[in-house]
Amino acid sequence: MKKVGRKIYYDRVTGNVLVDTGERSGEVIETTQEGDFASYGALAERIPETVGVLHLEFGQYAADFTACNGYRVDIKGEEPILVFSYPNPSHTAEPVYQKPLTLQVAEQQRLIDELKLSLSDLQNKMKE
Repeated sequence: MKKVGRKIYYDRVTGNVLVDTGERSGEVIETTQEGDFASYGALAERIPETVGVLHLEFGQYAADFTACNGYRVDIKGEEPILVFSYPNPSHTAEPVYQKPLTLQVAEQQRLIDELKLSLSDLQNKMKE
């Protein structure tokens, strides 16, 4: 069974998402950007040079898409990245966009592993 990841088309000036093609699996054919511009009205009305696209692997950020209440593309950095906002019942203000939680957890785990290693090294030096 073929699996095709989603493509997220966004406005290069604002980072707002114009089209999310979604994920597909089964007897599917991966579309081209030209085909997407012909198929989606939100893209057809745009000048192609004003639109960026992020290609995601099938299942990439699946947990984040399920948990989020919004997403957009952060265009401030060298490379555009997808950022998510998550529901926070204690706040009614505008959503705060952040890196995907899956990446944040992975970064935290890496830091924990580094700290454990440093602590172990320190304990070994104290025993000497």
